[in-house]
Amino acid sequence: MAIFRSERYAAMLLLAAAVLGLVLANSAVGPALLAFKGEHVELPLLGLDISTGHFVSDGLLAIFFFIVAVELKRELAIGELNSLSKAALPAVAALGGVAVPAGIYLLITAGSGWENGWPVPTATDIAFALGLLAIFGKGIPTRVRVFLMALAVLDDLVAILIIAFFFTSSVELSYLGFAAVTLLLFSGVSRLLRPRSGYILTRKPQWPLVIAMWVLAVLTWYFVFQSGVHATIAGVLLGLVMARRPGGRAVHSLEPYSNGIILPLFAFSAALVAIPAVSLSELSPAFWGILVALPLGKLLGITLAGWLGGLVAGKRSGVGLRIGDLLVVASLGGVGFTVSLLMNELAFASDHDVVDEGTIAVLLGSGIAMVCSAAFVSWRAAQYRSGKLSVSAADEPDPATAPLF
Repeated sequence: MAIFRSERYAAMLLLAAAVLGLVLANSAVGPALLAFKGEHVELPLLGLDISTGHFVSDGLLAIFFFIVAVELKRELAIGELNSLSKAALPAVAALGGVAVPAGIYLLITAGSGWENGWPVPTATDIAFALGLLAIFGKGIPTRVRVFLMALAVLDDLVAILIIAFFFTSSVELSYLGFAAVTLLLFSGVSRLLRPRSGYILTRKPQWPLVIAMWVLAVLTWYFVFQSGVHATIAGVLLGLVMARRPGGRAVHSLEPYSNGIILPLFAFSAALVAIPAVSLSELSPAFWGILVALPLGKLLGITLAGWLGGLVAGKRSGVGLRIGDLLVVASLGGVGFTVSLLMNELAFASDHDVVDEGTIAVLLGSGIAMVCSAAFVSWRAAQYRSGKLSVSAADEPDPATAPLF
């Protein structure tokens, strides 16, 4: 499983899974796969009724969001977002990368009744973006990757907030209360796992504590699921309350399974869509809104917001980039994929035909962004390798006075 720690291989596997899902859905075995995806598992004693597809998107994907939350907490504590000056410019760029795609989508879908799909083109797939940078970006300096990582983490935070606030219709407060109790217990037990001088747990096996944490994590997921809040938020909450050092070890252990099994399985499941037998004119405005807003909106939003933010902050932020580097980051930001597919399922849950069209739009829009980003990244990497641009961050000029490229 160690190979799946590689951003490069994780991105290739994710793409292969999505392509396979789309191909099989439109083959002879497509109807059987779609029927299996819709099969429900019922546990009457627990009041649980969940389809196979939702088991992946609501259940397994919570582990991915747990990893995202732990990494976000680390970046805020000791990483690239641990001060206002470091976080300001990536935050401005991330907000531009959310506002502009949402605005473009709303312009295209105005009056159609599908305006509620505006969150779909606002997401960035951190695994894909970093994977593409690793594949095509040999020679690009570390500061570009750091900026992309910071922007993608903040983008994920916005996605989490959107899911929590815009895709929760009714809430059962009693279940949320139970979830709060299990979260507190989970947090407390995680702090017992940290080695402490003279503490008895450092000299005894800690498997009972680990098992207890798994039980508490599953209970938290169950209570959040039953509360009416989207169940992936349980993964976010668990990641945020877990002690930092044990959290880092947990991410190290879970990351290969997330990259190698969970994310490809979700991509495969989400891409199980029969291509609609309709003309281009019959496709919904939601399809066109996502297709245009995802690659173009991200490119414009991140580039313009990052450049304007750099003009204001200058070198004070310590992470300013030229427009050429911002184009690299912005083009990579247009690969929505995993989180966009999840947003699509949530936004158009009332109409399966629009869900299918939205899925195809996300795949096509992300595909366009992949081609553009491969071109931008390769071009920029060639400039750095040729010596035309300085790789040293110390030599990077003030964005307010530097040449644009």
